[in-house]
Amino acid sequence: MATLGEALVAGLEAYGIDTVFGIPGVHTVELYRGLAGSSIRHVTPRHEQGAGFMADGYYRATGRVAAAFVITGPGVTNILTPMAQAYADSIPMLVVSSVNRTQNLGMGGDLHEISNQGLIAAQAAAFSHTITHPDQLGTVLARAFAVFHGARPRPVHIQVPLDLFSKEVSLPKTDTRPMIELGDSYIDHVSTVLNDAKAPVVLTGGGAVGASVAELAEIWDAPVIMTTNARGLTSHEHPLSVPASPSLQSVRRLIQASDVVLAIGAEIGRTDYDMYDTGGFDVPGTLVRIDLDPDQLMRGAIADIGIIANAMDVVPRLRSALKPQERGGRDGAAAARAEVWDEIGPKYWSIVGFLDTIRDTLPEAPIVCDSTQAAYAGNLYYAAPSPRKWFNAATGYGALGYGLPAAVGAARGLGAPVVCICGDGGLQFSLAELGTAVEEQLPLILLVWNNQGYGEIKDYMIARQISPVGVDLHTPDFVAIARAYGCEAILMEDLADLPGLLTEAAARKGPSVIEIPEALVLRDL
Repeated sequence: MATLGEALVAGLEAYGIDTVFGIPGVHTVELYRGLAGSSIRHVTPRHEQGAGFMADGYYRATGRVAAAFVITGPGVTNILTPMAQAYADSIPMLVVSSVNRTQNLGMGGDLHEISNQGLIAAQAAAFSHTITHPDQLGTVLARAFAVFHGARPRPVHIQVPLDLFSKEVSLPKTDTRPMIELGDSYIDHVSTVLNDAKAPVVLTGGGAVGASVAELAEIWDAPVIMTTNARGLTSHEHPLSVPASPSLQSVRRLIQASDVVLAIGAEIGRTDYDMYDTGGFDVPGTLVRIDLDPDQLMRGAIADIGIIANAMDVVPRLRSALKPQERGGRDGAAAARAEVWDEIGPKYWSIVGFLDTIRDTLPEAPIVCDSTQAAYAGNLYYAAPSPRKWFNAATGYGALGYGLPAAVGAARGLGAPVVCICGDGGLQFSLAELGTAVEEQLPLILLVWNNQGYGEIKDYMIARQISPVGVDLHTPDFVAIARAYGCEAILMEDLADLPGLLTEAAARKGPSVIEIPEALVLRDL
């Protein structure tokens, strides 16, 4: 027997959780009773929002689920923004919080009390469950990991009343069961449709990561269009690769010219497919969609043929059933890439070139961005070398302050260099997480894209003939702040120095900060 708090930690360990991000408080100390004796690594962020973004970045970089421990009330509301970002991008995380004593719920007057905390958390979770009896623990953990591994992955929130943490309970057993398998007859039907295609295209989203997409595309001779969360499924050198947003007209023309479109793990949501709010995204050919979420097959673009399955399970089966045939895919992909380059224009050419320099200097390092001009340019057209090497919060929920803590989580999970690009405005949302990076001695390279304010919003206002207000910021001395935290830091004075600075930073133990005035990247415009 163990206390519920100890049993919960043991349950996480049994399900393979190896990292928890959390800030201990008087309402969560019973969780820590079992943590010290476990194999789980605890990382202390400087804010609960940081804990959620760290868990998000940890998963995106490694494919492993992390947990976050937060206190009642402000802990839950602080982590709600990262949960919403993860919910929008189908990122799993387990958020465990306390809640006030069972007999006091809804009565008022308690520390950290908020009305119906579980209902608030449920708005950004696959589900939120309040444990009302210790024996529920095993079932609730099994439900959570069923979501993580067998359904559309999203955050799960479990809250435990303070009076139950110390109750004795048996250690929970793990319970994982396979997804329903597709019958051979249905696979035969879908593969017939694919084999009959004359000009096919593959659309990929984050749900395709881990599936053998490149191998399928090579046999099918189909261009692979990758949204933000799918970048790197085909490498930047692959002839079928189209690492560009389907919001661009050149990519849309490729889709519209196809007769069969296979969408794998792709939400087909507006932030990827219609970021300019122009409308006009259309799939005139047969649309085959593979998704874990049956509801999603009827959203964004309605599937002509829907496959409810994990892409990692079904893509190899489809690949084996395809017949190799020349379909002009390489020519179509090359033409689309050339048209995209012309379409994005000189400003984004400079920024994409900057991103390419980072990639070519440190090809194994993921690039994690906040919502900044570098992220917007890269989301339109950046070719990652492999999966999990490019991610940010500029699609979906679109939370500022994501970049640094997400990069901390990624670096913690990988134990290898991670590059983070933050604007000077967004960085100030979560600047304190430099302390976590130093404390953990993480090989994190923070590039501060400094344009003295919210540059993208300022440009947006000017383009609409609105006098800029509230977008020019007093920016601190980031180099001095970084050094005060214990980081190596430098103000870059010449863009040609970037490869050398990145190489030096990657070899260093602990985090490095490189401040980059935006004018250095855009100086030739």
